[in-house]
Amino acid sequence: MSRKRAPTAETALEMAGSGPSERLTRNLDEVLAYQLRRAQEASFAAFAARVGEAGIWPGWYALLVVINDNPGINQRDLSHAVGRDKSTLTASLRELGKAGLIEKTRDEADQRSFRIALTAAGQRHLAELEFHADAHNKRLDRIIGSRNRTILLQMLRDLADNLSAE
Repeated sequence: MSRKRAPTAETALEMAGSGPSERLTRNLDEVLAYQLRRAQEASFAAFAARVGEAGIWPGWYALLVVINDNPGINQRDLSHAVGRDKSTLTASLRELGKAGLIEKTRDEADQRSFRIALTAAGQRHLAELEFHADAHNKRLDRIIGSRNRTILLQMLRDLADNLSAE
């Protein structure tokens, strides 16, 4: 794979913006969108640091989960399920194919489309990612607490649903 090496936990936090000078961010402390982005970047970077040593790219996790749960899914439905645009998804699927994690077969009903499924290597890759994702989610739960987790998840779903509907 020609992926860049995942950051270490230390550089992940620096990349996510933890600890910037108060003088530089004081006006952003109360900006919700900014804090959402920082939290997402910090979470992604921490997950990347966790799985990076194994040569696993965390951005593939949602794709592999949805493909595994829906063998033979087409690219359009996969795009909707994971919330990625076609060009981003196409590049990711190309990388997954090169890594031998998915196989694409021509859709018999629509020769312009492909059906996507995990290979045996893709299933093993997903199992390893799920192990790391579970540990990462437990870490997040320790940070925010189980009571807040339910509330935060609902708030994030509401934000995504309402902003996507506009």
